[in-house]
This record gives sequence, structure tokens and C-alpha cells, in this order.
Amino acid sequence: MIFIDSNVPMYLVGSSQRHQLDTERVLARLIEGGMRLVTDAEVFQEILHRYSAIERSQAIQPAFEVLLQILDGVFPIDLADVQRAKEMLLSVSGLSARDALHAATMERHEVHEIFTFDAGFDLLPGVRRISQ
Repeated sequence: MIFIDSNVPMYLVGSSQRHQLDTERVLARLIEGGMRLVTDAEVFQEILHRYSAIERSQAIQPAFEVLLQILDGVFPIDLADVQRAKEMLLSVSGLSARDALHAATMERHEVHEIFTFDAGFDLLPGVRRISQ
């Protein structure tokens, strides 16, 4: 099972070419390999936040659609995830709040791999980042 970060759908539908080809290639390999792809509800919130902040609301629907097409599951975020994220933030220097929340959700669901270009996940023992 592999967790899909918010940068995946944003690179697929975004106007920037940065990481777009790598995203397409890695995603195709994961899908062809029969990997189960999952994420959490926070990833959808990140898409809403980012595209609203840069005034590109027309990209929200395509990002949601591409994500929903590739996913096998979406995990909810609950208080236990937020509490665990807090513990991670207080113990891992340099970790962002969003990364900690995803990592806490991954931990609860025993997901150890994440497809992301975000190097912050490299700070977490037991998490393997896929980016190529």
C-alpha cells in the first residue's frame, strides 16, 4: 500500500512542468505494478487550500478527479491522528505539520511508503519515500 501526497495530483493537472513527467512515470509504474494507492482526507483539503490561495479554483475539480480515479481508499483524519502528529512535531526537528499529520495517519493504517517529492518525509524512520 502506498500513500499518495497532495503534490501528485497537483503536478498532474498543474501548469508547471516541474515534476510532471516524473509524476506520470512513477504513477504509471505503481498502477501497472498493482499497488494499492491510498491517501487521507487532508490531501483534499490541501488541494482546496493551495488552488484557492493562488486563485486557480478551476484546477480544483480536475485535481480531485485525477486523485479519485487512481485511489483505492481515503483515510479519515481523527483526533488520534492529530495527537500523534503533535508528538511527531515535538520530537522530529524540521518536520512540517502537514507531513506529521500524513505520517500519523499512515502509521495508524500501517502504510510505510509514500509517493511524494517532499523530502520532509525522509526525516521519519520507518517511512520510505518514492519519488522516482
